[in-house]
This record gives sequence, structure tokens and C-alpha cells, in this order.
Amino acid sequence: DQPLPSGPGANPLSVGEMAKFVFKKAPEPLPDFTFLDGAGKERSLKDWRGRVVLLNIWATWCLPCRKEMPDLERLQAELGSGTFEVVALSVDRGGLEASKKFLDQIKVTKLGLYADPSGRAGSTLKVIGMPATLLIDAEGREIGRLPGPAEWHSEDAKALVRAAMK
Repeated sequence: DQPLPSGPGANPLSVGEMAKFVFKKAPEPLPDFTFLDGAGKERSLKDWRGRVVLLNIWATWCLPCRKEMPDLERLQAELGSGTFEVVALSVDRGGLEASKKFLDQIKVTKLGLYADPSGRAGSTLKVIGMPATLLIDAEGREIGRLPGPAEWHSEDAKALVRAAMK
């Protein structure tokens, strides 16, 4: 595994399944916003400071989201720890109830339940289309993002996450 480069140009981690991953020239602070956890408690990304986060923005009506969710769960099961977590944030208007029903239907049990029924997270993060996934460093800064679906349990994706965890 290689450390994440901070300059522009070709990135050795932007290959294979992660070829569409767009690195920031340098990690960038993210705007603050809140969302709900499965218990209905208000949360923000600050709650994960000290951990690398793969923030996945999804919705129940998004077919590519449904397809990639099991991969996100496998990534969480394999690499999830005190230093890394997959945070799958639903921006569905149906809120926690619709999101939980969706995760139950596709038998995803290892991901936390998070929802932003206002849908503001997508525009706050300048997400275009869904799914969209942001890799966030332990200081809460965006390393880069991948628009659209991806094979998140692939060796390429795991190499990207492991590099961010160094």
C-alpha cells in the first residue's frame, strides 16, 4: 500500500474499480451538516473525527445504490474498526423508516442506519447524482470522491481505504 499523494496528476490508486475516483489536490474541509442515526439522534461528521470515513450518499429509489450496498457492507465487515467506518447516509424523504425497510429488504445488517430526510446533505456536499461516495480523512477532510456506483469490496477499493488509514 502507498500513502495518498497530495499533488495533481496520475494517482496509482485511481485504477481498476477505483478509476473514477477523483482525488482532491489536497484534503479539503467539508461543510458541517447534521443527519439522524438509527435512534433518531442528531449526528454530524465531527462524530467520526479520528477515523477515516467512507461516506456513501444513497436513496431507497436509487437502483445502483441497491446494487452497491452489499459491497459497502462487506467492506465495513472486513475493514470497519476504531480507525475506519463506512457511513451510508440515506437522503430519502422517507427518513429512517424507509431507509431501515430498504436495508432490511436487501439484508444489510453491518452498516449503521443514517438518514437525512431533508436531503440537504447532497447539495451541501455538492453531490451530483447517486450514489456518490466521499473518502474522508481522520481530520474530517475530503480526500476525494467517486460519483456513481462502484465495487467497494474490490481489492482496488480496499487499497484506497487502507492508504487513507495510514
